[in-house]
Parts: sequence; C-alpha cells; structure tokens
Amino acid sequence: MIERVRQACAFIRGRIAEVPEFAVILGSGLGAFADSLEESVVIPYEQVPNWPVSTAPGHSGRLVAGRLHDRSILVMQGRVHFYEGYSMEQVVFPARVMGELGVRRLLVTNASGGVDPSLSSGDIVILEDHVNFMGANPLRGPDIPAWNDRFPDMSRCYDEELSSLLERSATSEGLKTRRGVYFAFSGPSFETPAEIRMARTLGATVVGMSTVPEVIVANAMGMRVCAISCVANAAAGMTENALSGQEVLDEMAKTSERLIRLLSRFFKEV
Repeated sequence: MIERVRQACAFIRGRIAEVPEFAVILGSGLGAFADSLEESVVIPYEQVPNWPVSTAPGHSGRLVAGRLHDRSILVMQGRVHFYEGYSMEQVVFPARVMGELGVRRLLVTNASGGVDPSLSSGDIVILEDHVNFMGANPLRGPDIPAWNDRFPDMSRCYDEELSSLLERSATSEGLKTRRGVYFAFSGPSFETPAEIRMARTLGATVVGMSTVPEVIVANAMGMRVCAISCVANAAAGMTENALSGQEVLDEMAKTSERLIRLLSRFFKEV
C-alpha cells in the first residue's frame, strides 16, 4: 500500500504547484464548492494511479487543486464509500495520499440523516465526535510506523480550534450551526427505525455512511480534522416519509449555497 500511495502522490505533485495547506472532502451533492477555487487544476480520479473511482450519485469524482483567499486547497469532489464494495484500505486511500503529500489540515463534509428530533432538513452540524458502527476499522492490517502508531488516540479526533472557527464563520454569515455526534453505518440500505432508536440512545445526533474512516486515518497520521454534516432528512421512523437517495441530493442542492458561504468565510478567517 505504501508504494501505491507514493505513486499517487508523485502523480499529484507533478500536477500542482505546491503542497496544499488544506484538503477538503465534499460529500453527496456538495461538490459545488470546488468550482469556487481560483487558479484551479482539475484531475479526474481515473487519471491518478491507484485512486478509487466514485460510483455513488452526487459524487463527481475529481480532484480540484486551487486557491481561495490566498490559501492553497486540495478538494475531493466526491468520495468513495465502503458500501460501494471498496475495501476500507481503498476507502481511505485518498486520506493516506493527503497525509503522505504533507497536508496537515483536513475538512470533511457529508450529507446525513437527522436523529435528534430538533433537527430539520438543511441544518448544519459541526461534528465533535463519532461512533464507528461500520463493522470495520481502516487501520486494521499490517503496522506501518511511518504513517501512524499502532494504537492511535481518538479522544480528540475533531480539532477544537478548527471547529470553533467553523462556528464563528457560520455566525459571521448569519448561519446557525450546532455541535453533534455522527453515527456511521455501513449502508447502502438506509437504517431501520429500530437502528435509529439505538443510535439515539447511544448519543447520535446524525447518521450517515461515510466520513468516519477518513477521519480515523487522518487523525492517526497527525492531521488536524474538522467536519460538517449537512442534514438532508429526518432519519428512519421519525416521520411517515420513506427515505430515498434522490431526496438527499435534492436537499443538498438547496444547502450547497450556504455551505459555500460557510467554507469561503472559514478559509478567509483561518
């Protein structure tokens, strides 16, 4: 895996002018932020050696390197998921590449289902913790001391300084946010009402099928991480409505403009 990651790094270094200060992973239907970068270089995932290709709806499958408010940023316009049939090693391959490139700060976004009854579609939750209920850990396998400790600490995997800056940036833009816990299922089926009741009992604020693997690896590699979860709908059993992937994409299209404003302010202030 080390050699595959280094091959990808070598290719990306040959296409970008400098090591990015920040990396951003954009979730379902949230890819429009990448279009706001200046001096951008677009690299389809298919061109990067060993890079897994997105198959999920709402994921463009491109790396976009550019600048915003004089910050160099590398954006993943879409991710791959465990439910697509990829191994955990493949799911976190991009995060490994970012760490190997020397990126020290990572911002992750996702679309989620609201577990807390007070949440509504379009609400923005800044993550402060997570529960990995995916049945696998991306660090499982051979020990690679060059990348991370065998048993990395996860008690502060969401950076408080960056999370607080996200809150202040949202306030400056007139956007409301709250803190919360992300509960990760493997998918691709939506959760059952009983599973949502379990997640709520265990402290979940939102649920989804991504984010946690990348956060675990990035934190283990010493990157500072913050994460935004955009609520697409109420989770299973909380309303009479059936859940659908199209509903998620439709709601994220409405949320995209607010997310762009928030991220633009964040990178201006950071």
